[in-house]
Amino acid sequence: MTAYKSDLEIAQSVQMNHIKDIASKLNINEDDLEMYGKYKAKLPLKLIDDEKVDKSNMVLVTAITPTPSGEGKTTTSIGLTEGLNKIGKKAIVVLREPSLGPVFGMKGGAAGGGKSQVVPMEDINLHFTGDFSAIEKANNLLAAIIDNNIQSTKNNLGIDPRTVAWKRVMDMNDRSLRNIVTGMGGKNGGFMREAGFNITAASEIMAILCLANNISDLKEKIGNIYVGDTYDKKAIYARDLNAQGAMTALLKDAIKPNLVQTLEGNPAIIHGGPFANIAQGTNSVIATKMGMSHSEYVITEAGFGADLGAEKFLDIKCGYAGLSPKAIVIVATIRALKYHGGQPLNELTTPNVKALNDGLVNLEKHLENVQNFGVPGVVSINKFITDTDEEIEIVRRKCDEMGMRVALCEGWEYGGEGSKDLAKEVVTAVESCTSKYTPVYDWNSTVKEKVEAVAKKIYGANKVEFQKKAYLNIKKIERLGLSDKPVCIAKTQNSFSDNPKALGRPKDFTLTISEIEIAAGAGFIIPITGDILRMPGLPAIPSAVDIDIDEEGKITGLS
Repeated sequence: MTAYKSDLEIAQSVQMNHIKDIASKLNINEDDLEMYGKYKAKLPLKLIDDEKVDKSNMVLVTAITPTPSGEGKTTTSIGLTEGLNKIGKKAIVVLREPSLGPVFGMKGGAAGGGKSQVVPMEDINLHFTGDFSAIEKANNLLAAIIDNNIQSTKNNLGIDPRTVAWKRVMDMNDRSLRNIVTGMGGKNGGFMREAGFNITAASEIMAILCLANNISDLKEKIGNIYVGDTYDKKAIYARDLNAQGAMTALLKDAIKPNLVQTLEGNPAIIHGGPFANIAQGTNSVIATKMGMSHSEYVITEAGFGADLGAEKFLDIKCGYAGLSPKAIVIVATIRALKYHGGQPLNELTTPNVKALNDGLVNLEKHLENVQNFGVPGVVSINKFITDTDEEIEIVRRKCDEMGMRVALCEGWEYGGEGSKDLAKEVVTAVESCTSKYTPVYDWNSTVKEKVEAVAKKIYGANKVEFQKKAYLNIKKIERLGLSDKPVCIAKTQNSFSDNPKALGRPKDFTLTISEIEIAAGAGFIIPITGDILRMPGLPAIPSAVDIDIDEEGKITGLS
């Protein structure tokens, strides 16, 4: 059996180009780069050109409902970019930044895999250029200012601490910090109250950064963060605490997208990383527009399956940014389809035609959704070495039946050479695109109507049940004048429904909305379904225990 190198070994075996040479491929002068060593650089916002943005072709990469280890959207996005460049197109990939939570937890890094990676892999997966740290500090500064105002006798706004939902954040999986008590220690400790930590990717600051257009827009959005209420029911925002200036100052560099490269020396932009459960789950508007300003094709992705990532990408990000993809790539794997057909997780490498056929209903629903968005679609079969020709042919036939383009992608094993067929199908799809995407709902509809539209059209729910707290939240949203905002439904990524064990294509189910949170700064509201964790825990044996470094600074064990 062939012995394959690890992702890290492959990444470390490649001789990287100086970042100024990567920038030159985008016609960006060295003087415009803010370099972080030889292989990373920040790009100033002045390099965004709206006229060029309008002429560029944006391609969204999404996926079917994933297994716990994911189906390879990032690997496919990078491979597709390499493939497009191989066939003579000027293409760039624009991705989210990895969080340290998954890096040290179970899933590992997020810089692609095999021969479809972005480098320097170690830097990208670890501290990178400090963006997550800046977001963490800005988030925690607001938390400190809130607590300070509650206990202070000067300029006290009368904030009722029971209404404050703002939590501190850190970029690490640490379940023991989910729910804590702050302010202990008597008078010197401040005002004691229940609090907790989220992971940095779940911070509203992250969502805001990724939807902002520039520094002034970022500052305005931060000022719009809803903090809580006073004892006499008056809403308090971050601007009432005069916190937005200092918070934005902490983000002055973090707002600039990061330029790196692929293994084959093509440009890559990586910026931001909001959760796909409770936020929009995609890189920043600024990064996407930066890529579109300098390239013919921009390949980008959205987190988890298309029911979460693609829907939020279109209805929230594109709605605010005025963008529309020319094609949507749906990543499918044989293993995930067999999983949805009932094959146990630990047996997915075993051929099973019956399970595969039974699991095709999941792909079918995702393809129906993409067709309803009105954007040309391409199914990318992300090939694993255990996939059989028979299994691959079954998926091809299903795509043909539904009138959907399909290509086998072997980017993990062969890089750009293994992604050329996919690249050709994507070019054909892009050239056939004649209109902008169709939103799932009108922002001016009621909150209930917007939630029901997503639940019924995208998830396939029969009805939506709003619990008592959710109705009270809707009244508050209307009172605050936020009912015209898009909805960002927080739902499990493991199922179309709110039951993570309901695999395949659940039907005739009820989606239950327990409450609706407010993200006034980011500009959306968050209906909550099920139990959504914003501070994950480490698995029994975390990835961190396999990571090491030697005297020369060479890292091992990173995946």
